[in-house]
Amino acid sequence: MLIVDKLIIGGVRFVLQKVAAAVDAELNDDSRLREELLAAQMRLELGELDEEEFRALEADVLARLREVREHRQAGALSGSEAAAGGEYRVAGAEAQVTFDEGKEPGEPARGRGKK
Repeated sequence: MLIVDKLIIGGVRFVLQKVAAAVDAELNDDSRLREELLAAQMRLELGELDEEEFRALEADVLARLREVREHRQAGALSGSEAAAGGEYRVAGAEAQVTFDEGKEPGEPARGRGKK
């Protein structure tokens, strides 16, 4: 049972690390934002957006692009300077699984410290 538990926890940890890496990459990727801006320009030209909606969308995308650039520049700084610059990085995830042997499925876990 202990080996199976370690395998399950190891698998969950692996998946969470991959998700954290994907989120970190997505936060630092400006190509998606550039594509979003290009799509908004196309929608404006096709008449799907009016000028006011486009300006609002453009301002939002450009602000996010500035944040990504600032994040990259902060990454070039040393550790304390980068933290002061607002750098965010997903460092990992932690999960804890406990099993209460002798408990029926669906039954609440028994407290260890209380009698």
